[in-house]
Amino acid sequence: MRSGVIAQKVGMTRVFTDAGEHVPVTVLRLAQCQVVGHRTPERNGYVALQLGAGTRKTKNVSKAERGHFAVAKVEPKRKVVEFRVEAEDLIPVGAEITADHFVVGQFVDVTGTSIGKGFAGGMKRWNFGGLRASHGVSISHRSIGSTGGRQDPGKTFKNKKMPGHLGSERVTTLNLKVVQTDVERGLILVEGAVPGSKGGWITVRDAVKKSLPKDAPKPGKFKLANGEGDKPAANEKTAAPEAQAEQGA
Repeated sequence: MRSGVIAQKVGMTRVFTDAGEHVPVTVLRLAQCQVVGHRTPERNGYVALQLGAGTRKTKNVSKAERGHFAVAKVEPKRKVVEFRVEAEDLIPVGAEITADHFVVGQFVDVTGTSIGKGFAGGMKRWNFGGLRASHGVSISHRSIGSTGGRQDPGKTFKNKKMPGHLGSERVTTLNLKVVQTDVERGLILVEGAVPGSKGGWITVRDAVKKSLPKDAPKPGKFKLANGEGDKPAANEKTAAPEAQAEQGA
């Protein structure tokens, strides 16, 4: 299980295939997505990576948060999220995850906060059909109709779909395909729309319902604070002893 990333939604555009067909994509930008902490079984009871993205002014950060970022030797972050990973998929603290963490063609799950639309009626919020346009219905054409029975059951059941607040909630869109990546500018282009408004913070991670491509880097693609590249992948580690054995033979 690899770590996900924190990205910022830039907006939507389209790209053209070699056949001339256009594909609608959403542009996601990695804003200095760095590892700011580890969660270990000995100290926390579980294994996870704590990532931070964006920047904040030091004066707007609490003293406790400043100390936490100082230990990791990173600038104060605007957004902090944890990703559950396996122990062997931990990435060093201070490392910055790059856009080629995801490979072109793989599927990802994107989570964000949907755009708030305020108080909405049943037709807009739940796609109700409304009442008849004629034959005795007046004024209340867009009302939801009856909300319960008569004497039996004598109440409105919980979770009944009714008018109320629409949007501004956590939404996850599954199985979006990665169309392109731009490492230099830190951009990831995924096919289709993702929840949230422009400039909103979202999380991207490997799709749960799709298999991970074989060429996906493990534990991930990142660069260290001293400018060095990422460490070799797990399959490269296992291949090294075999190569040494062949050389010895």
